[in-house]
Amino acid sequence: MIRILLTTVALLAAVPAHADGPLPKRDAAAERAAFEADRADILAMAGTFKVKFDMQETTPWRTDYTPIPAKVSGGNEVVRVIEDTGRKISLQHILVIDTGGKTMLVKHWRQDWEYEPARVLVYAGPDTWKWEAVPERMRAGRWSQTVYQVDDSPRYGGWGQWTTEGGLRRWRSNWTWRPLARRDAVRSPVYDRYLSINRHQKSPTGWVHWQDNIKMGEFAGELEPVVQESVLNTYTTYDAYDVKAADTYWAATKGFWAAVRAAWASVAETKNGIHVMEEADHGSSTANALLKLADAVQAGTATEADAIAKGRRIIDDATKPVA
Repeated sequence: MIRILLTTVALLAAVPAHADGPLPKRDAAAERAAFEADRADILAMAGTFKVKFDMQETTPWRTDYTPIPAKVSGGNEVVRVIEDTGRKISLQHILVIDTGGKTMLVKHWRQDWEYEPARVLVYAGPDTWKWEAVPERMRAGRWSQTVYQVDDSPRYGGWGQWTTEGGLRRWRSNWTWRPLARRDAVRSPVYDRYLSINRHQKSPTGWVHWQDNIKMGEFAGELEPVVQESVLNTYTTYDAYDVKAADTYWAATKGFWAAVRAAWASVAETKNGIHVMEEADHGSSTANALLKLADAVQAGTATEADAIAKGRRIIDDATKPVA
């Protein structure tokens, strides 16, 4: 059995941050061309899509664990660029669900991309996200991707590079820690986090996000691998659904969510990271309240200013300094 003989804290600090070395030096023209190609691939993830989520536990790493059946689901998703400064691109996902003729919206995940970052906000164990420095020699030519939950609280972060192999361009992360997704958290499994590599790449019909997840659990004070999981999320360009509903929601609530993002960023700076309780049903303890405030803004039952003030208090009250 594969076994990692370290405590939780030591293991989180000891995972190899970089298997690859520094990128070869390029002249200015080559550097600019690579940068623009990277940006084009990131921006190509914006649009309207039909999404297939294919999640399969494959190899058990413990003799007493039986993999659960594969789970395949899907939906429609609108992805919009909400920030583009050149070296930073932010993409907001909104899930659009048709429930028997009625459209239901879920403000879904957000992905922020930053070129040559000095640090990344990473998952550091239950309820905690910390700043992790990117080694200086590994920054040139690379991008970080930080993923946020439905209420803009953090989920995971990593960094890597866009490369071409076999005629295909793809971005591959370093090994990153992640909290449990809702699909697993609600089952109260024996594992409590993932150690993952993420890949993003364009496809002829859209793009794909592939995750290689080692599901990890703590046994007698030590983290051990429980089971391997392969996740392939396929985004196929498609717009035969209520795209307007997603855009209308975002137009009404984007000011509120911009303030929420700023509040989380302030906490990360002033509290040395983010400590917020995780909940199986919502991702974080703040999610339900913040989403309801956004709904009230859209419905006109709360002003944006009042909702922002309440949202800031919710975030501040729910978080505490990270040691």
